[in-house]
Amino acid sequence: MGQRDLPFPREEARLLSTASAFEAAFGGAPDGVWCAPGRVNLIGEHTDYNEGLVLPLAIDLECRVAARPRTDGVLRLVSAQLGDGGAVLLADRRADDLIGWARYVVGMAWALQDAGLAVGGADLLVDSDVPAGAGLSSSAALECSAGLALCHLVGLTPDPMVLAHAGQAAETRTVGAPVGVMDQVASSLGSAEGPVLLDCRSLTTRSVPLPLVENGLALVTVDTRVEHDHASSGYAARRRECEWAAAALGVASLRDATVDDLHRLDGVLLRRARHVVTEIARVVDAVEVLDEGRVDALGPLFAASHASLRDDFEVSCPELDLAVAAALAAGALVARMTGGGFGGSVVALVPHAAVQDVERSCRIAAHDAGAPEPDIRVVGTATGARRCG
Repeated sequence: MGQRDLPFPREEARLLSTASAFEAAFGGAPDGVWCAPGRVNLIGEHTDYNEGLVLPLAIDLECRVAARPRTDGVLRLVSAQLGDGGAVLLADRRADDLIGWARYVVGMAWALQDAGLAVGGADLLVDSDVPAGAGLSSSAALECSAGLALCHLVGLTPDPMVLAHAGQAAETRTVGAPVGVMDQVASSLGSAEGPVLLDCRSLTTRSVPLPLVENGLALVTVDTRVEHDHASSGYAARRRECEWAAAALGVASLRDATVDDLHRLDGVLLRRARHVVTEIARVVDAVEVLDEGRVDALGPLFAASHASLRDDFEVSCPELDLAVAAALAAGALVARMTGGGFGGSVVALVPHAAVQDVERSCRIAAHDAGAPEPDIRVVGTATGARRCG
């Protein structure tokens, strides 16, 4: 095992577990373990593929990949959670033969090769605690951890933005989900200091402060256990509708539209465009109040974002709406759905004294509504993709 550059007490146990799983699957020790985090998006939903602004935050739920190189150009894949992912000859680019989670890893290898990074075969053991289908970017964490492992195994150190774009390409071309680049940027470039403001047109980034400790706040995720899948949900339809709205307004993307332009639209296209235009403005306002240390001023912005996603973009669901209402009623400072929607999770900032009340309220509300029991976690912030063992 390589020398660990980190860090958190519980990571020791995580790394040992991942390395042991590799030895059980493949025999012998891996050359190393690579990690990449999941994310919550604080605000800026469905604005990334509209060339807008987003504010994602890397969290300490992560995907770990233990790996060692092979000389035959074959990727052998095993998941500690999902079992055998099969063996694929990288030179044989038949995406139709790939199924399940293996598509993300193989697609990532192909995307890196297309970007000029000569990655090769490897034995890979994937061990993730980012829940799949929860809207916390389990796929981006898998892509970035596996991609970084494949690069390091052949002595390459990819630029983090190149790694992010390769992940986006893997998901778009191989998996068939027309995602923006936000999730992969958060997983690749995330900072434990706070969220990353990403301009999805210029691809510039900067860290934004999130003073949780100073304000006595916990970062809480509420996974409704209503799974979403960007490849099969209404995600692609929303993207098309945004493109149609931009074309109707004569702009390159909805990033260039203004509130004053919206009167030229009606019906579905009006609602979709109105969400994107106002959501980009909410990101700007959220960054301003965070730069000023006024976390309490996020409340109206989160509320307006969730309402817009529910009513104008129509990507929320009853379980998400219920969790937001229950969290706020029990004392959460702010709460909104996070991620692409059609299920997934709520993100909330909760005073430490109210965490148990929020958890109890969300569980009771779900039970009374006959909804799945939510998975509620207090999460920390994390750094982006890295070698961790």
